Amino acid sequence: MDWQRHAAELAARTTDPDSRWRDPVSRVPRHLLVPRWWEPAEGGGWRLQVGESDPDLWVRRAFGNNSVVTSVGGLHADHAKPDDIPTGRTTSSATLTTLVVKMLRHARIHDGQDLLDLGTGAGGLTAIAALRLGSWHVTSVDVDKYLTEAAKDRLNGMGLKANFHTLDATGPIPGQYDRAVATVAARPIPESWLQALRPGGRLVTTIADTALILTVWKDPDGGASGVIERDWAGFMTTRTGPTYPPGLEHLFRAAREGEGEEVKSYRYPVADIRDNWEIWSMLTITTPGVEIDFEARPGKRTAYLVHPDGSWARAEAERYEPPTVHQSGPRRLWDDLERIRNWREVEGGLPLFGCNAKVDPDGVIHLSRGQWSATLR
Repeated sequence: MDWQRHAAELAARTTDPDSRWRDPVSRVPRHLLVPRWWEPAEGGGWRLQVGESDPDLWVRRAFGNNSVVTSVGGLHADHAKPDDIPTGRTTSSATLTTLVVKMLRHARIHDGQDLLDLGTGAGGLTAIAALRLGSWHVTSVDVDKYLTEAAKDRLNGMGLKANFHTLDATGPIPGQYDRAVATVAARPIPESWLQALRPGGRLVTTIADTALILTVWKDPDGGASGVIERDWAGFMTTRTGPTYPPGLEHLFRAAREGEGEEVKSYRYPVADIRDNWEIWSMLTITTPGVEIDFEARPGKRTAYLVHPDGSWARAEAERYEPPTVHQSGPRRLWDDLERIRNWREVEGGLPLFGCNAKVDPDGVIHLSRGQWSATLR
């Protein structure tokens, strides 16, 4: 495999010509990080792929600019049998290179600085950073022992001797660092992430269940100050075990089947708001815990909102007609969404991107812009 050519093409697609990250990206044999992976199957579910069995597909996935799913429901593709069908949420992936570079650029890393990589995954960010900074300046942590061990072995094979630790990143982290980049999302910020930063250090992360990139500088009091970037990204949330706890499927079943306590028409067309990152992020901030699903069939669009307090909403419409909405539970979730959509229409936008951010030493996040504010605990 002429991987150097594919890596150079990937670097050219994902970095600027004068970027200090272009050369490191072009030198990572990314196919070695994803020898096996999960591919979405027709009709739903997942299908195992083995790179050596389909070299052309392997090249397209490894050096394409898409995330590659490596673990589902705690079953890593490296350990799977051909007839395995994993269930549950995605638990690990090789993050698309554009997003890796984006997070590294937001970190404003200088030569000679020590970097903490929060969320090893397949090891792509660690490899790129080690080539740029030197292996001894890069430490990577993950809760999954297999991920850290596999990444360490694969990077060692590339001549990269970065430091790896298997640990729960929401707990204590050894060492002190000038920069920390998280490719897992948290809410609030774990205290240990701030404690691992040297005075004046910089943290780049995303707020869980949003598309918001938070960049902050560590303050003398142990907290941090910064902004929500006018940019966006999304990552899996931190976890403490091999997979995530059960979701709210019982409420989604109720939303799909129930008549609801209230049925009426609303103004805005049915949409998958997960594709509108600004609205989705504001909804998850103002209604924390809400989960979303969407279905599009010929001539019909249906959206679902559910909440841990037992509330649910189902909105149905033909194409872009005003929807009929069924709701039940202690709160009216579709009303929460409508208020946000009205807000954006009236104001011409929402106050999230570019807002000020303050993080307390205990990780509580305070966002503010003009008269608007929110506290994320």
